Amino acid sequence: MASQRGERLTRLGATAPPTLFLLAFFLVPALIVVLASFQFPGEFGGLAPLADPGDGREHGLTLENIQFFFSDFLFTEIFLRSFVVAAESTLICLVMAYPVAWLIAKSPKQHRDFLVLLVILPFASNFLIRVYAWMIILGPQAALARTLNGVLGAFGFEPVSLLFSPFAVLVGMVYVHLPFMILPLYTNLEKHDPLLLDAAQDLGANAWQRFWRVTWPLSLPGVFAGSALVFIPVLGMFAIPDILGGTRDMLIGNLIKDQFLGVRDWPFGATLSIVLTLCVLALAGLAAWAGKARRTHA
Repeated sequence: MASQRGERLTRLGATAPPTLFLLAFFLVPALIVVLASFQFPGEFGGLAPLADPGDGREHGLTLENIQFFFSDFLFTEIFLRSFVVAAESTLICLVMAYPVAWLIAKSPKQHRDFLVLLVILPFASNFLIRVYAWMIILGPQAALARTLNGVLGAFGFEPVSLLFSPFAVLVGMVYVHLPFMILPLYTNLEKHDPLLLDAAQDLGANAWQRFWRVTWPLSLPGVFAGSALVFIPVLGMFAIPDILGGTRDMLIGNLIKDQFLGVRDWPFGATLSIVLTLCVLALAGLAAWAGKARRTHA
């Protein structure tokens, strides 16, 4: 009995601090946002009081924010555009990160730490400085834009603007989030047993068959982890579209930021945040269900 009580106390001591932390800094703020999404906006921004203030102002709870969201297709269009940008960024990161992660995993062990350091080295500089650097690279007077427009002009096409365009937003998203795809893939690929590839080769499999039948299925946990680390942050990103995008490149993160800091309609901003969270949770649940179904069939 004493040993069991000691184990329970040890388990409680180990789990209580992170549980309390999550309750205080995740669950409680989430509940506050949910409550705010059902409130009226304040007269000068913020939230209207829940109780009757006695001066005729709107108060209490309402469904107007949800109704307003579903009443205008513009919000749905922004959500869909955000999901498309997040999916494109994730796919491009995966295509670019897989060869890099494979190269690092297959490099001599004494070189791997240095190569991983090169991958995470951009984190040593400020995020905004790195994004603003792309304004110089993609600017109309930069070498890249002048060369591209020179080639287009030689073939009779109109010049294009790289900056303040969907292309610039996509470039910025991929640049910032590429390390988050490389690191999970490298961690996974490093653990693969090379004897499996040797066995597949002995059975007559060529290089493509060895990759598609052995390496790719084994790397799927890293692919899923990296995709989640890229897709979810891109979905809520607002700084990159603000800096590199144009007026027609507003994403859901920009809309939420504008509701809180610009329009100061906190209830509608909270509603947008809740809808975004529910969409992310639905996608995560769908991915988990697909992974479970795949393991069951396997």
